[in-house]
Order: sequence, then structure tokens, then C-alpha cells
Amino acid sequence: MLKHSKLKIVILAVVLIVAALAGAGFYIVSTYTVKTVYVEGNVHYTEDEIKAIVMDGAWGNNSLYLSMKYKNRGVEGIPFVDVMDVTILAPDTVRIKVYEKVLTGYVKHLGAYLYFDKDGYVVESSSVKTAGVPQITGLTFDHVAVGEALPVEDPKVFESILNITKLLGKYGMSADRIHFGASNEVTIYFKEIKVALGNDSRTLEDKLMLLPSLLPNLEGKAGTLQMETYSESGGRYIFRPDE
Repeated sequence: MLKHSKLKIVILAVVLIVAALAGAGFYIVSTYTVKTVYVEGNVHYTEDEIKAIVMDGAWGNNSLYLSMKYKNRGVEGIPFVDVMDVTILAPDTVRIKVYEKVLTGYVKHLGAYLYFDKDGYVVESSSVKTAGVPQITGLTFDHVAVGEALPVEDPKVFESILNITKLLGKYGMSADRIHFGASNEVTIYFKEIKVALGNDSRTLEDKLMLLPSLLPNLEGKAGTLQMETYSESGGRYIFRPDE
């Protein structure tokens, strides 16, 4: 009889535990179901694409699960994304913060776009051209691999590329292409306009800061703006239309 009573107590305890777990599970599922999502920091992917990536799977619509899964977590297999972080703003509302890989430029190789960082390391290989990242031409290399530095003859060229892209951003410009000549002379392409800057890095910013006032006057034209020689006295630069 005593054994029977103990068995009833054990069964009752198990039932209560199961009921408590079921109740807790129901509360979590019903309360923390995501209804509103804010996405920040995304450039290469749309909000819907980020949501689809983050909220994939059986528990993909649960804010508690997402906040634990994506707590400053590095991600793999998603080109251009380094880290994603999910923060709960309310039980049914989350914010997805996307930290994308910093891209300085890209080179074309065997039909692919190879994007690299400030140190020349290839970050991603893609069949998609990304807006806002300039193509870099004039570099010579015989092989390339994702995760390794582009094996160029002079690695200091990546310092030049970083400096140019920073200055372009500083003055509100986005170039289509940056070309390095045989003597490291720089030519920047803005659609059909080529800006020849020469190879004197000391006057580079002085020249680039003038471009926002010069380029609008050349809109719709095709040719070369020759800025190889900088004149502090305010000399005029020559524009030579394409023939």
C-alpha cells in the first residue's frame, strides 16, 4: 500500500513537471513570437533577404532563440557578412544588426569578381557586381585564392587604394574604376570621364577635393581630365574629349 502511494506521488510529480514545462513552452512560444523586425547595417542584401537568412528553421520566429543564436556571432557561408547580432526590443520585436565585411575594391579574374579588404586579402569571390565598390585595374598577379592576399608585385599599392577610396568617400564621390599605370600613375574613372592624377601622392587630396566642383561640368561628356600637374596658383586643368 505504501509503495502504491509513493508511485502515485511520483506520477503526480511527473505530471506536474510536464504540465509546468508545457505551460512554460506555450508561454514562450506565444509571447516571444516575432511580429516586427528591424534590420540595420545591410548594404549588399535587402531587408527581406536578411530576415530570410536569420529567421530560417523551426524556431526562426522566436525572439529568445534568435537572440541567443545570433549574439555577436560570426557567420559562415554568407558572402560579404562578417557578424550578425539580434537584440530583443520587445517580446515580439527584434533588431537585426548586420556587420558587413569592409571591402576596398575588386578585381576581375576568370569571370569572377574578387573583393578584397584594405590589406589586399581576398574576402569573397562572387558572380555579382556590388555597387559602391570600385574595380581596381593595372595590378598583375598569376593566381588568387579567397582568404589570401593578392600576390601583387608591390603590396604597398593597397595603401594607395585605401587612401584613394577614403578620400573619395570624404568628398562624397564613388568611382567606377581605379587604374594603376606602369609607373604607379593613378587614373580614376567616373562613367565616361577619366581623371588622370599622376603618381604624386602628396597632391592627391588637393586634386580630389576639387573634383566635386569639376565633374558636374563634364556630365554627359566622354574624355580625360588631365590633373597630373597641380598648380597652387590655381591654374586650369585641361579636359580632352575622346575622339
